[in-house]
Amino acid sequence: MMFSVIASPGDRRPALFAEACRAAGLPEPHLIPWQEVLRGAEPRIGAGDLVRIDSPGSDPEVDALLRGPGNPARVGGGARWYRTFTAALRRIEEAAGPRLLGDAREIAVMFDKRLAHARLEAAGVPVPDALPAVRDHAELRDRMAEAGARRVFVKPAHGSSASGVVALQTAPGGRVRAVTSAALAPGGPVNSLRVRAYETEREVAALIDALAPDGLHVERWLPKASLDGRVFDLRVVVIGGEPTHAVVRTSRAPMTNLHLGGARGSLPAVRRALGPDGWRRALAVCARAAACFPRSPMVGVDLLIGQNLRRFAVAEVNAFGDLLPGLTGLPGGTAEGLGTYTAQVKAALLRKTPACTT
Repeated sequence: MMFSVIASPGDRRPALFAEACRAAGLPEPHLIPWQEVLRGAEPRIGAGDLVRIDSPGSDPEVDALLRGPGNPARVGGGARWYRTFTAALRRIEEAAGPRLLGDAREIAVMFDKRLAHARLEAAGVPVPDALPAVRDHAELRDRMAEAGARRVFVKPAHGSSASGVVALQTAPGGRVRAVTSAALAPGGPVNSLRVRAYETEREVAALIDALAPDGLHVERWLPKASLDGRVFDLRVVVIGGEPTHAVVRTSRAPMTNLHLGGARGSLPAVRRALGPDGWRRALAVCARAAACFPRSPMVGVDLLIGQNLRRFAVAEVNAFGDLLPGLTGLPGGTAEGLGTYTAQVKAALLRKTPACTT
């Protein structure tokens, strides 16, 4: 067995996947740079290779090809990014045919929060309630008032890594507080590794109005459970339909992303807090979410756990949610002791994640 991997050369993912292949006694995967695909070239796939699509990552050249020239740290351009990305996915699918591991159309759905939320909700997977579509800050405030929602998460429709996500709270008397990693700047908001709060209507309106042209997805804020004074959620990796890996993400801010100052928490502590039945239900929700994407060998599920430790809701589904270095599989599972990439290689060898047919 041989793999071709479409990835950005400077990203960690292809190196980790190559390491997993070598550990399994497989040849070094053939790397196809995203730069070539995004320039319109037909992917040079090795004869007989299984084709893995990996994240475009944060390479500045790839970002410029996806969103157009500009500051790579800027927030925005998601609509153009999505159009370019999905067009490239279609070309990859045409070139790879039945040798493609995964499904280009399912990846496209996972990269549109509105479509992904609708698919999960239609399948009965618990998700936070979504508000009707909004086009600007004024309409957002109107929709919140109509729904009686004082706390919402405002998410760019095509964002990732919490880019542009705003945790918005309102209170009587006109008080407002927006927590985000987006920093207002003269040329438009830019990504920051520091979570900050805006507490004036003018600043909040400027932020939302800057994000809105690319499309927004708005959800009611589900208050998260906490341990040791920090809120937490779970990233659960589902491989071949089985939840195989889980990491606890903790934070003192509403966003728990590790690159924004979040920290890994104790999985044994969470399992004890949930109890055996609660833990089984949590993993079952993640499996149901991944089952909405049956042609995807791996799905990363972000699971919210309510303050009472009994309510679960899926916040996100991630096509490239397996970058969890040093994390090994859940005890008793098929990936016990294995990293996320090694587990995927093993699953492919066992034909648990066959190439999709067209």
